[in-house]
Amino acid sequence: MSELVNLTIDGTPVSVPKGTMLIEAAKQAGVLVPHYCYHPSLPSPAVCRMCLVDVEKAPKLAPACVTAVAEGQVVHTQSENAKKAREGVLEFLLINHPLDCPICDQAGECELQDYVFQEGRSSTRYEEYAKRYNPVEDFGKDVLYVANRCILCTRCVRFMDDVAEEPVLCVAERGDRAFIGIDPAHKLTHEWSGNVVDLCPVGSLVSKDFLHKARAWDLDKAPSVCTGCSQGCNVTVETRDDAVVRLKPRPNLEVNRHFICDTGRADYRWMNRGDRVEAPLVREGGKLAATDWLKGLDALAGLVKQAAGNVVVLASGKASVESLALVKKLAGGKLFVQAPVSKDAERPLAGVPNLALRQERAPNGTGAEWLGYSKDWNAGLAAAKGAGLALVVGAELSDAEWAGLKGAKAVAVLAAVDAGFDDLAQVVLPVTTVVEELGAYVNRDGRIQRFWPAKAAPGMARPAWWVAGEAASLASGGSAPQTADEAFRVAAALAPQLSAVQYGELGFTGRAAAGAGVA
Repeated sequence: MSELVNLTIDGTPVSVPKGTMLIEAAKQAGVLVPHYCYHPSLPSPAVCRMCLVDVEKAPKLAPACVTAVAEGQVVHTQSENAKKAREGVLEFLLINHPLDCPICDQAGECELQDYVFQEGRSSTRYEEYAKRYNPVEDFGKDVLYVANRCILCTRCVRFMDDVAEEPVLCVAERGDRAFIGIDPAHKLTHEWSGNVVDLCPVGSLVSKDFLHKARAWDLDKAPSVCTGCSQGCNVTVETRDDAVVRLKPRPNLEVNRHFICDTGRADYRWMNRGDRVEAPLVREGGKLAATDWLKGLDALAGLVKQAAGNVVVLASGKASVESLALVKKLAGGKLFVQAPVSKDAERPLAGVPNLALRQERAPNGTGAEWLGYSKDWNAGLAAAKGAGLALVVGAELSDAEWAGLKGAKAVAVLAAVDAGFDDLAQVVLPVTTVVEELGAYVNRDGRIQRFWPAKAAPGMARPAWWVAGEAASLASGGSAPQTADEAFRVAAALAPQLSAVQYGELGFTGRAAAGAGVA
């Protein structure tokens, strides 16, 4: 156990491990020291001078981001000297900063706006603002650089140097002519380079993809888990008018720290597909016809009973633990999960151990294996050809794969989108996607993580675990789970690794299952 150091910050006693910086110790006292260059996942250069605090008996103000705690320290973040220093820093930053907040993507979540309102002068002593640079520079890939807004915090430079370990950015020129320069021969082509947009505290680095899509106050946000690969990076899903417009990294020091890869960042467009299945469909007179849930569930239960155990389940690796468990309880039979493996090599973030864009592109492949599903997808397709019932749960099949299911006596589909089953399935039931339901995934390291709904489900769509649970109740009796918590308990009864975890204990960052290790 680390040696603890006792100090006082703004009148509040604090005990923190030896070596902790004052800026982090202050958080334990409920105090957020204003800062620009500091970031908990980057080296601290102490260049912005915004985090100056007053330490009793010290000869001058100390930068909180590089000053370690000491026994008996008494720190004042709101002393007259500290506030005056921060006010001066802000005044200098605003001398040349353009007042283009109305057209800046960062407006509403800009740290310069926030701190000027909180700490700055009520009016400026300067009459003119010098705009000295070209308005926008293309840094490559998804990143634009607006030099006029830059406050030279150097977070982007340090990320590319020390975390991505691809030093393509630098501080060019000196003094009031300084700006962020880029190596023209390389640009920002690194798989994790999009993180510089999240790291920028102002609107200097902006995303081409998100440019002018929405204002920060227009967005609804929900915590979730990236579906791009088996790493399980934590993300925030941001929606406007029930459409997903942006994915941003959500801090989880055990999984992805503060970062996500560019592939995961762009993996949201499928969440807005318009070709959704919105009502239960049952084949009548050779055609699929819309019906109510009772008839749809009854038809699915009938197919399961008719198959008499000769069922092959082809499930998506994006299906939640709850859904996979209830489908197993409903259908039994042979279970397979779609866990595609990319031909590309893994793309690690060099400065963060055990963080990479993984080759396995299924966010819940581990959870599926715990529940008895096989990842041998080709074997599953082969087995389905002679099955009494092929039950497809959210999986994305090619035209050839759908055609291969014609050998099954019956086909039932739990689907979010309309995809190739019109002439094949006897029953199609609408299910929600990861951004429309509450559920859990298990990442490659055995960490169980929850996700929350970010937008409303279309039409009559319901979570796959609810659909399977209700159908199982009709097929074999018993009660069906009515909440995700109850569905998770069903999963825990089927997978010993889940049994020691309480749903409510997972919180926003998840929990490693007993015995789970790094893969």
